Amino acid sequence: MKLNALLLSATLAATSIMAVNAHADNTTRVAATSALGSVAGTAIGKSMGGNTGAMIGSAIGGAGGAAVSANKRDRTGAAIGGGLGGVGGYTVGKSVGGTTGGYVGSALGAAGGSVLGKKVSQDRHADQRSYKKKSKKYRRNHH
Repeated sequence: MKLNALLLSATLAATSIMAVNAHADNTTRVAATSALGSVAGTAIGKSMGGNTGAMIGSAIGGAGGAAVSANKRDRTGAAIGGGLGGVGGYTVGKSVGGTTGGYVGSALGAAGGSVLGKKVSQDRHADQRSYKKKSKKYRRNHH
C-alpha cells in the first residue's frame, strides 16, 4: 500500500510539473502547481514518516510546485509562501478533518500561501522601482 501511494504521488507530481509552461507566470498556475505539489509531498511524506513526514512533505511539495511555475523574480517569495502555507494547511486540516482534511488543508494552504508570497514579492519589486525613480529625479534636480 505504501508503495502504491508513493508511486501515485510521484506520478501526480511529475504530471503537474510537466503540465506547467515554465515561461508563463500566471497566478492560477502558481496556485495549482503549489497545491498539487503539496498534496503529492504530503502523501509521500506520510507514507515514509507518518505525520511528521507529511508535514515536511507538504512544505517541500508546496514550495517546489510554486517555484516551478513562478517567474524568476518572484520564485523565492512564491516558494516560501507555498511551503509555509502547505505545512500550516496540513496541520489545521488534519486537526479538523483527519487525514483527508490534512490533504485538503495542505492543498488550500499551499495555493493561498504561494499566491500571497508571489504578490508580496511583486509589490516589493514595484516599491524598489518607485524608490529608484524618485532618487534619480532628486539627484538630477538638486546638484
